[in-house]
Amino acid sequence: MTDDVKKVAIIGSGPAGHTAALYAARANLQPFMYEGYVVGGSAGGQLTTTTDVENYPGFPEGISGPELMQLFRTQAARFGTEMVGEDVHEVDFSKRPFTIKGDKTEVKAHSVIISTGATAKRMHVPSEEKLWNQGMSACAVCDGALPFFKNQPLMVIGGGDTAVEEATFLTKFGSIVYLVHRRDELRASKIMQKRAFDNEKISMVWNTVLEDAVGDQFVTGARIKNIKTDEVKELEVAGIFYAIGHTPNTQPFKGQLDMDGTGYLIIKPGTQETNVEGVFAAGDVHDYKYRQAVTAAGAGCAAALEAERWLGEQGIA
Repeated sequence: MTDDVKKVAIIGSGPAGHTAALYAARANLQPFMYEGYVVGGSAGGQLTTTTDVENYPGFPEGISGPELMQLFRTQAARFGTEMVGEDVHEVDFSKRPFTIKGDKTEVKAHSVIISTGATAKRMHVPSEEKLWNQGMSACAVCDGALPFFKNQPLMVIGGGDTAVEEATFLTKFGSIVYLVHRRDELRASKIMQKRAFDNEKISMVWNTVLEDAVGDQFVTGARIKNIKTDEVKELEVAGIFYAIGHTPNTQPFKGQLDMDGTGYLIIKPGTQETNVEGVFAAGDVHDYKYRQAVTAAGAGCAAALEAERWLGEQGIA
């Protein structure tokens, strides 16, 4: 238990959290960060489970996800960010200062930046754990341009707008993209459906589910099953991309912060402000559209600047 009240507490340690910490620390706000441990996969967010990051500015040769997040962390720590490797299970935003409870640590804070991110939904097929990041991914925009997917057959699982967007993106690199959907029609909007049907490199595979990925050290195929005929067959593919949605890591904030129907935090347009004054959100915890490291980092910067301004108005900063 810490008795002093923190000027700003940051919950989450992905690109948004560490960028917020960097800006807050340089503003002499002495930020305190809950890095997370289990929720969202691990401390450092989704990039810690990504092998090669080739679209983050400043790294023309690319960089591994864990290495990039370690650099983020080192920079935030250099300017004095205090960090604990705990998940947050409970918050109280009903009275000030706010109370935040982790696995072992409880702090009070005048302002809070939430950057807990979102977790990509997985299908948990038998070979998933072995082949994740070895041809299996939940982000075509992040990984689709990697050299080993070029001119290779690829597969996208899903039927919504995101699935069509990801399949369309992958047609820039793959020889053909199989769009596998468990129904006989897409859930995507009409305009997105037309985009898929008009693209000669997208091949629709209806009424079908993924049974497993095929490959020893890297994906070489996919075993799929037609749910109407029970026919099982293998398709030769070099990559399998999930586009079945994300789950925002917002459980501790339910009932206290405004969320949309799927659990993403709602922020005021043009700001990073939540409905509770002094509480800000940044990154994939509210951004279900872009979900990129660089946009999360930008949101983290904005959240820290807004928190600094708000604290100044309260005579705290």
